[in-house]
Amino acid sequence: MDKRKIVSIEDRIPKLKHQRRKKANRRLIMLLAVFFILIAGVIYFQSPLSKVKEITVSGNESYSYEHIVEKSGLSFESNVWKISKGEVEEKLKKIQEIKQATVKVRFPNKVSIELEEYSRLAYISKGKNFYPVLENGNILGEKQIDEIPVNAPILIGFKEGKVLDEMIASLEELPEVVINSISEIHSQPVKTDKYLVKLYMNDGFEVNATLRTFSEKMAHYPSIVSQLDPSKKGVIDLEVGSYFKAYEAEEAEEVEIEKESEQ
Repeated sequence: MDKRKIVSIEDRIPKLKHQRRKKANRRLIMLLAVFFILIAGVIYFQSPLSKVKEITVSGNESYSYEHIVEKSGLSFESNVWKISKGEVEEKLKKIQEIKQATVKVRFPNKVSIELEEYSRLAYISKGKNFYPVLENGNILGEKQIDEIPVNAPILIGFKEGKVLDEMIASLEELPEVVINSISEIHSQPVKTDKYLVKLYMNDGFEVNATLRTFSEKMAHYPSIVSQLDPSKKGVIDLEVGSYFKAYEAEEAEEVEIEKESEQ
């Protein structure tokens, strides 16, 4: 006879009921949790907590914090979850000097704007005013300054067009140390070469050059100057070869600069 323990249905019913009650309780707890999360979400979205509380701006050298925030379209009334980062970035990149804009939203209600601006390669002189020229070739007509700038070359006699574009492109290729050594660049076109320029350097030398070879030859300016007597100023001619003529020379004395400085 089979002696295995036999459990009657009456004994199993309480256990089944207990298991069903536990499953029902777990389901109820999950539903209540979801319900309260939804309620909390609705309350959050309707409360001041969902509005932007803090906006930070970094990388803005040319424009004020207030100007950047205004152009971004953000405000402290904006709902942090309705902010389209892509749209805000596109609005900011419409500002002439903004090269790149990155918008980040941080929980619970903070927004940061990180900017990268185009560098100012030079200033173009128009009358008594000076206008910044950006590395992308744009001239900031609304950003005139009255004082002579000291942090970039002044372009004199240039007009918008191919010559100015070539000038900006050439400056872009120069090392920063060379750009910083230039005080003024004058456009001096002739019939045979509309790209001729004269440079006045901060160290007292003058340079005659053509934009056709400007960046190639001016890149070696520190090496060229190192071969000259710093107490004897004059004109460095880089149009064809590399020659130096001192101001005080009684005759047309020219000193050829070693060509290895151009390599």
